[in-house]
Amino acid sequence: MNNKNLYLPEMATINEVIEETANIMTFRVILNNPDAMENFSFEPGQVGQLSSFGTGEATFVINSPPTRKEYLQFSVMRAGEVTSKLHSLKPGDQVGVRAPLGNYFPYEDMKGKDILFIGGGIGMAPLRTLLLYMLDNRKDYGKITLLYGARSPVDMAFNYEVSSWLERDDLETHLTIDAEFEGWPHTVGLIPNVLLDIAPSPENCVAVTCGPPIMIKFTLQALEKLGFTDEQIVTTLEKRMKCGVGLCGRCNIGTSYVCMDGPVFTYAQLKELPNEL
Repeated sequence: MNNKNLYLPEMATINEVIEETANIMTFRVILNNPDAMENFSFEPGQVGQLSSFGTGEATFVINSPPTRKEYLQFSVMRAGEVTSKLHSLKPGDQVGVRAPLGNYFPYEDMKGKDILFIGGGIGMAPLRTLLLYMLDNRKDYGKITLLYGARSPVDMAFNYEVSSWLERDDLETHLTIDAEFEGWPHTVGLIPNVLLDIAPSPENCVAVTCGPPIMIKFTLQALEKLGFTDEQIVTTLEKRMKCGVGLCGRCNIGTSYVCMDGPVFTYAQLKELPNEL
């Protein structure tokens, strides 16, 4: 979408609202301009600015895949004024969309490789777009493994899709929660510990992970123990982004800008950045 004014959002209508958890809602939106919607293109992992007029805008990953273009999907965790306002919106309400922004997952470089997805809580949102893209282009990739965890079943997003992921014979899915929960039929344990138990092979494999910072910290340590190199690990940074076009300077880390050079980074690239996170 090539707006003349990079700060001018495209008007969009909320088509559907899904209550994922007590503090996460998913919005499926359609651009009001049919030509803009038809010609909208993006890559897995790119983000957009979703705005509630009169309140402000915030950055969220486009977590619908580019292979499914009936709508654009954004999942919003309530955390402040803008996200609280977005949570009050209903189907038919108007929002602004500035997208796509940032870089994306190197899915072309991943072709022919095994893919290991590791998501925690709302961190499943950016992984979802890449996972669905790869499932829609299944022959291009090797073994695909998903490890998805949350504090409890009620904190797990995208439950309406998880059952179908579990049933696929071309996707190995592991679900885990932090502590015992009545009726939970899957694994109980912290994501890094479950990852070590699963012990996926690093040979010809790329690990893609996203979740809370503390989860990422220990997940990276677990991946290193399993033999994954820094170049084999891909993750995302998003929380520092503001303008999305490299002008406000809020998301700079050293000389890099998360909104321009990210939000997708390999662990090797993150290690080269100043310790300002």
